[in-house]
Amino acid sequence: MTALSGTRVLSLDSLVRIQRGRSTPGTPRRLPVPEGMTAPMGCDAVAAPARLGPLVLPRLPRVGCVYADDAHWWWLVPSDSDYALEWPAPAHYATGAVLPGPPEASGAPGLPGLIHRPDGTLPYTPPIPLYLTLCRLTGTTPTWSRPVTA
Repeated sequence: MTALSGTRVLSLDSLVRIQRGRSTPGTPRRLPVPEGMTAPMGCDAVAAPARLGPLVLPRLPRVGCVYADDAHWWWLVPSDSDYALEWPAPAHYATGAVLPGPPEASGAPGLPGLIHRPDGTLPYTPPIPLYLTLCRLTGTTPTWSRPVTA
């Protein structure tokens, strides 16, 4: 958009997007919801070692946004997808889709790259199929199948 004077004018949407993209030292690294998508149920993330990522994808009935770096693959899931579940090691559950490790500072690594974006506007991978797939791949018995002890 250009003003009559020839000066470029930024819309409010552009200014908000720029502000959200800014990072200051001490800001936690958070996986973003891609532009054009909405997260009405909030957003958490589940990480698995990168070696498991290619084994997980074909086993899921629906795949939401997936991010990856050299060490981990991250799936966006609705908030509170850890309720009453113990995600199997070496998986990691990240509340608020905040990546573990020190907050971003100068020289800190960037965010993992988006490697899968689903059609539509919802970024979520269904958590129960993801949980069961990770249990199977790690040889972990799902929480609800374990014997109860008194």
